[in-house]
Amino acid sequence: MERSLWQSGALRVVGVDECGMGSLCAAVVAAACLLPPNCRRIAGVRDSKTLSARQRERLATEIRRRTVIAVGAASVPEIDRLNIYHASHLAMRRALRRIGGYDHVLVDGRRIAGFDDVGPHTAVIDGDALCYAIACASVVAKVTRDRLLARLALRHPGYGWERNAGYSTREHLEALRTLGVTPHHRRSFAPARSGGAEQVELDLDGVAVARLPELAARG
Repeated sequence: MERSLWQSGALRVVGVDECGMGSLCAAVVAAACLLPPNCRRIAGVRDSKTLSARQRERLATEIRRRTVIAVGAASVPEIDRLNIYHASHLAMRRALRRIGGYDHVLVDGRRIAGFDDVGPHTAVIDGDALCYAIACASVVAKVTRDRLLARLALRHPGYGWERNAGYSTREHLEALRTLGVTPHHRRSFAPARSGGAEQVELDLDGVAVARLPELAARG
């Protein structure tokens, strides 16, 4: 898909994907990846869900070295206010704004809310499995968010976020029953209906991302 866009004259092609839509806590994180025209693929890059944590870390380093990457996020209060669907698209638009100029955007998903103002774009169903640019973004978004949850786990031990990334595993659900919700849980999600939220600054791998209630310090 990227190659056909390059051949049509759209040289600055960006892939965008998010991570964390189904998680019970923390921000939803998006990455945008601008590929050099006619670039060679990085061996092993594919949908981040099919890779091990070690593979993702290695590939994310190589992707950052060989492409232009930007990260965006939407906070827990934004998720609870907008709903996770619209918040994930907000995170993707924020990542795109940090990329700067581009000719065409390839985005994972079906209908993309609020993308009318981003310029030419194509929504690709299963894009993280079918499109190289989106797969690169998928890997970076997953690694960035996993690092965030690992840092949060140090402040809130017992939920297993360093292992489950905030998803509804048995360990996480049991911790919700015994320890209760934290300020980082999404109160609009059924298992975490109550709890407060505080506003602090979040830095995702050196990219300041709006004002989010997740984490102030980098690991």
